[in-house]
Amino acid sequence: MLKSRYLVITGLIVLAAVARLLPHLPNFTPIIAIALFGGAYFADKRLAFAVPFAAMFASDLLLGFHSTMIFVYIGFALAVGLGMLIRNQISILTVGGAALAGAIIFFLITNFGVWLTGMMYPMTFQGLIASYAAGIPFFRYSILGDLIYSGVLFGAFEYAKYKLPALQKVRV
Repeated sequence: MLKSRYLVITGLIVLAAVARLLPHLPNFTPIIAIALFGGAYFADKRLAFAVPFAAMFASDLLLGFHSTMIFVYIGFALAVGLGMLIRNQISILTVGGAALAGAIIFFLITNFGVWLTGMMYPMTFQGLIASYAAGIPFFRYSILGDLIYSGVLFGAFEYAKYKLPALQKVRV
């Protein structure tokens, strides 16, 4: 029972990570959804971070790394924490709210990171504002991707729990 639940949760995370490799709109990715989902469904905090981070890292090995990766992973870690916050009250409202909050946090952290590297914007307040302004056109795709992928991941697992009651019994 426990092993089945673990495998289903991990499998959904891996499938979502593979979706990062498919052609998509700019920033329309499952990054925040993966983090929220892992945080919400793995009771063991080590697994809540390890499984989503491993899936993310594996897909990054194929996609490539860049100078602001640390900020991506910080935003990702905070989204795992958001998932942990909603784990005992999963609903459309809480998942949607966490996905939206995750998108905003991720936007703020990653655009700050782009500015902080000093490679694209001057290290001034105006440069910081320019970094955030440049990210706005992509932000709508981030929000849309986070909401849709979160809906798919959480919805798929809730449906699986409905069809396979053994998945309901024990948290991993």
